[in-house]
Amino acid sequence: MNTPLRPGAMRGDNTFKLGLFGMNCSGGLTMTKAPERWHPSWENNLTAARLADEAGLEFVLPIGRWLGYRGETDTEGTSFETLTWASGLLAATRGLNVFGTVHVGLINPVFAAKQMVTAHHIGAGRFGLNVVSGWNEGEYGMFDVPMLEHDERYAFTEEWVRIAQRIWGEEEPFDFDGRYFRLKGVLSKPKPFGGRRPLLMSAGSSPAGRDFATRNADCLFMAVVDQNKVAGEVAGLRAAAAPRPIGCYTSAHMLTRPTAKEAAEYYHYIVHENGDWEGAEHIVAIRTQGTRSFPADRMQELKERHMAGIGSLPLLGSYDEVADKLAALHAAGLDGVAVGLVNYIDEFPVLRDEILPRLERLGLRAPFAGLAAEERA
Repeated sequence: MNTPLRPGAMRGDNTFKLGLFGMNCSGGLTMTKAPERWHPSWENNLTAARLADEAGLEFVLPIGRWLGYRGETDTEGTSFETLTWASGLLAATRGLNVFGTVHVGLINPVFAAKQMVTAHHIGAGRFGLNVVSGWNEGEYGMFDVPMLEHDERYAFTEEWVRIAQRIWGEEEPFDFDGRYFRLKGVLSKPKPFGGRRPLLMSAGSSPAGRDFATRNADCLFMAVVDQNKVAGEVAGLRAAAAPRPIGCYTSAHMLTRPTAKEAAEYYHYIVHENGDWEGAEHIVAIRTQGTRSFPADRMQELKERHMAGIGSLPLLGSYDEVADKLAALHAAGLDGVAVGLVNYIDEFPVLRDEILPRLERLGLRAPFAGLAAEERA
């Protein structure tokens, strides 16, 4: 039941996987007041997921969020809870992997494991779990749950994941006597669909987070700050995980137009003309809490990066430049990218009709034959 999954255990055999990231939240990855910004109604989420499914994308990944980032837009202040969101999308799609993002400190593993098995059956094995140890103290305060010290949060998460995996795999009742959980007579049915547990993803970027991922996750969702260092970081992660295979992914925000000049103008419009600077101040204050002072120019860069893409890797430029940047990430060892768009419906034709064909010509992806062909395979 707990046989390790290959890192690319999603639809198809493309060497470079693509997904949509953050569409369950208002604004998605962009802190902008531009009127075309993302509004996460259920109908919009459903439409975007079906577009991704029909285009052959491999996955959609939600953000687990309980509080927004204030400011005029309160980006991510409106959001769908991710396990029920995933269940709905899995029922409405046919080949797409849909992840749930779970703050493990806020939910009991026995209850969560059954929820996730339910989603796994709804999607006939297409559900995946993005495990989050938590970082936003304000959100924990909403639940009256104390936030543990940073590295201890990963020890808690490891115990939580171990319980979930035993629930998914063991046929007889078991007791668990750990540091954080003391459980009696645990048993849950049904087991995961098809005898394979859900794909596990972890997004920790600290040393403790990456250590946790190399021991437990099928995929690490890593933050890319300096693209020139990606190859070395990926090699180090895979060496640390060996002999376990581990997939390496990152998140990015895509602001692309036919020419570099048009893309730069659109970036200026989204960030400098319509950026939510108050919200950016708030999120940067949270993210840099407890760290040493940042230089003024670095702080300005952080605010802009969060307004454009909540701190994710920028994919800014012409269609050709963006495709080349994705190819460079693949060459550095990444298995895929989860992409944020200003509007996941309006911008999707650019991803489908301009970026995907370029990636096919670069040998990173094969043309998608369509859902009917996929089901016959």
